[in-house]
Order: sequence, then C-alpha cells, then structure tokens
Amino acid sequence: MDNKNNTEHTLQKWNNFKIRVIFEGIAIGIITGLLIVAYRFAVDIAIGFTGKAYDFLRINKAYIPFWFIFLALLGIIVGYLVKKEPMISGSGIPQVEGVLLRKLDMNWLKVVVYKFFGGFLGLAAGLSLGREGPSIQMGAAIGQGYSRITKRPKIEEKFLITSGASAGLAAAFNAPLAGVMFSLEEVHKNFSPVVLTTALAASVTADFVTKNFFGLKPIFNLNVTQAIPLIDYPYLIVLGVLIGIAGVVFNKGLLKTQEIYEKQKFIPKRFWPIIPFLTAGVLAFILPEVLGGGHELIISLSEAGKYSILALVVIVVVKYLFTILSYGSSAPGGIFLPLLVIGAIIGAIYGLVITKYFGVDKIYLINIIIISMAAYFAAIVKAPITGMVLLTEMTGSFNHLLSIAFVSIIAYVITDLLGSKPIYESLLERLLSKGTNKFHGDSKNKVIIEIPVCMGSKLQFKKLSEVKWPKHCLIVSLKRGEREIIPKGSTSMYAGDYLIVLANEDESAIIYDRLTSFAEEGDYNNI
Repeated sequence: MDNKNNTEHTLQKWNNFKIRVIFEGIAIGIITGLLIVAYRFAVDIAIGFTGKAYDFLRINKAYIPFWFIFLALLGIIVGYLVKKEPMISGSGIPQVEGVLLRKLDMNWLKVVVYKFFGGFLGLAAGLSLGREGPSIQMGAAIGQGYSRITKRPKIEEKFLITSGASAGLAAAFNAPLAGVMFSLEEVHKNFSPVVLTTALAASVTADFVTKNFFGLKPIFNLNVTQAIPLIDYPYLIVLGVLIGIAGVVFNKGLLKTQEIYEKQKFIPKRFWPIIPFLTAGVLAFILPEVLGGGHELIISLSEAGKYSILALVVIVVVKYLFTILSYGSSAPGGIFLPLLVIGAIIGAIYGLVITKYFGVDKIYLINIIIISMAAYFAAIVKAPITGMVLLTEMTGSFNHLLSIAFVSIIAYVITDLLGSKPIYESLLERLLSKGTNKFHGDSKNKVIIEIPVCMGSKLQFKKLSEVKWPKHCLIVSLKRGEREIIPKGSTSMYAGDYLIVLANEDESAIIYDRLTSFAEEGDYNNI
C-alpha cells in the first residue's frame, strides 16, 4: 500500500510541478548569482594581491623562499579540502553529470563551502584553471540544497540541480544562453522542454544579478569590425583540421596526466596540489602570461605586434602543459577558460602565419582568434552549439557566427574521425571507475525519467507492445509536442517523442542507461 501511495504521489507531482519549477529556477538563479558574484569578487581581490606580491618579490628577492613555502602551504590546504570532500576535485562538471545520472552522490553544503575556498586558493595562486567549473558545480549544489531544504520531491531535484548549474555558468561568463545550451547539449544531451524552461529562468536571473555588479560589457571586449569574406574560407578549412587535432591532443594529455599522478608512488594524493602551486611560483618569474585562467592574455592577443609567432608557440606549449598539470593534481578549478585561451593562441599563431605569408588581411586576425576559441571548445567538449553561443555572448558580436559554425563542424568531425570522446564524459568514466561517492537510492522512492526518441533509432515507428522493456520500469506517458498521450500497447513512437518512465530510485541509473542507448541506436530485441 505504501509503495502504491508513493507511486501515485510521484505521478501527481509530475503533472503539477512544471510551472512551479520555473519559479523555483528563478529563486535558485538569484541565490547562485549572488554566490558567484562573491566568488568572482574574492578571486579578483586575491589575484590583485598576488600580482602585487610578485612585484614586491622581483625587487626583494630575499623573500622568494618564504613565498614558495607559503605556496606549498596553500597546496597542502587545497589537498586537505579535496581529501575531506573528493567531489570538489577538478572542474566539478563530471560530478554534476554523475549526480544527475544518479550514479554519484553529493553533499551540497560541503561542496559549496569547500569548492568556494579550494577554487579561490587555486586561482589566487595562479593555477591554470578557470572559475566556470567551480561556478557550475556550486550552482548545482545550490539547486540540490534548495531541493533538500524545501523538501521538494525527487522528480524535481534533478531539474533544480540543472537550473543551478546553468545559473553558475551564466554568472561566471555573463552568458545566460550558453548556460542553457550547456545544460541541454552537454549535461542532459537532449532538448527537454522542462529542462529548457527551468534552466532559462535560472540563467537569465543569475545573469541579471551578476550584471548589476559587473556591468553589461561582454567578458571579452574584442572589436570585430567585419566578417571574414567567403573567398578566405579555404584557410578556415585548414584551421578546423588543426584545431580538431589539437583538441584530441588536449584530451589525451589531460587524461594521461591524471594517470601519471595516480601511478607515481612518491607523493601522496593529498599533496598533489603542491606541484602546480610551486610550478605557478616558478612560472610567475619566467612566463607570467600562462598563469591563471588567461583572460588578460586573450585580450592582449588582439593587440597587433605584441607577440611574435615564436613567442606564441612557447606560450601555448607551456600553457597547455601547465593546464594539464594543474587539473591533473585534483585541485578545484575548471578547464573552460584555459582551453579557450589555448584555442585563442593557436588561432593567433595561425592568423599571423596566413596574414604574413599568404596575404590575408590583418583585420581578420581577431576573427580567427575568436573562431579558434569556439572550435577548440567544440573539439574538446564536443558541444559545438554551446561553444558558438558562448563565444557570441562573451564577445558581444554576431559577425563571426557563420565562420564559427563552419570551423567548429570541421573540428568536431576531425575529433570523431580520430576517435576522441567528449572530455567530461571521459572524466566521468574515470570518476565512476574509482567507486567513490557512489549513489545509493531507496527502492521505496519513485523517480520520473525522460527519454527522447531519436531520429533513426530502433524505437522510431515501433509500437510500445513490440519492445521488450527493462524490468522494474513503467511507461506512464508519451509526450509529443504539447500533447500528453496515455500509452497503450498499440501506441507508436516517433522521432521527437519523449517517453515518461517511472522507476525505482535505486535502479534508475541502470534503467536510464539502457533506455537511452535503446532510444538512440541498437537492436531493440537485445536491450
């Protein structure tokens, strides 16, 4: 009887929550926006202090040893935070995806507190990491915390977590549409109308909050005067191929660095962050351009004649190595901004070559830099639409939209041909293989799963009765556009439909995996 009541309660909540969850997304957007504003202010102040410290040390060299002791202590603190809460390691995006798939568990309050301070210390010391990863994970944790505190049903929690993640990205980069697209394209990998509306509400709200503190200017105030002419598009084909290959190198290098950290036996895991912290101290005196996320470096690339081709080659190699060294140490921080910087430098090198030796007008150098950032994002994350929208919002210009799409598609195809998987998918697989923070659901709780029917899948044109469904799940509804269809054995499924599936919480992850692979491709008789 209790199980029956639980099922009825879950279905009632599903039918009633769709409007309410939008307003809850707005509330989460406000809270997340304020949190990320505090995070950005804290990081900016700390980076300013670090810059002044290095100016002082260049004059007073006798104090340099004490500074390196200080950096080592910061590394120890960060390592301690990661040991206390392993879910804060790295960007946090794979962890958020694991939570939404009900494969990982997250203590929302510990994640917010530890990620804030861990990410803050890493960025303050100059690690080659970004603020967007911590912002996304902290936003997701806020969504989960809101759900737990207000005692929302399980069917709402994943939408609230998604709302927080979208709001976190929007607040980090002043890019609300990119926050929405990231949730749809990368986190959920489908265009659910419920996810779209709740994520949009949270992202726009968070963006409104942050712009009240940081203003309306785009993150990268780059002056794009005109689009690249079509006659020069053959050069963009070559650029797309180069970016695709570079994206594969980045993914392989990042994963390989994590393996190297894990295989070495000399340094315990809790002391791994000391390595990039001390490396940052050395690089600050040798090549300070590679420190931090790299926002200033991108702006400086647009200044004609500031860097030679050789200087840029050195910078991109060191930036790449320092980024994978920083991320592989498990220090909290994202790779969004560093990978955009690496993409921008690759674009600057290529742009200087074709303008100097092949007669392309120098006015298009800034276009090539922007295009390369978006394409490099598409090659690594394999979310090309998010990359296009993100760079459009971050630069405040639509002039390069066609060329960005053109190069991003080429880079994406190259990575596919070379067998490169999306970086966050690979990182999540590594996390799950370790078995830490594994999710354990309650069989008494029921959850709702949305499964999109993809074009060309084996579900398309099949009747429900013709499919051998997994055990312990129930098809409770089929959504086709705005219509809610009560499923029968004779009900046919078409591309674009959404199956609404009821499942036990403890088995939902397995059922979701089987149904999604089922709805995308494969023999329906072998599910």
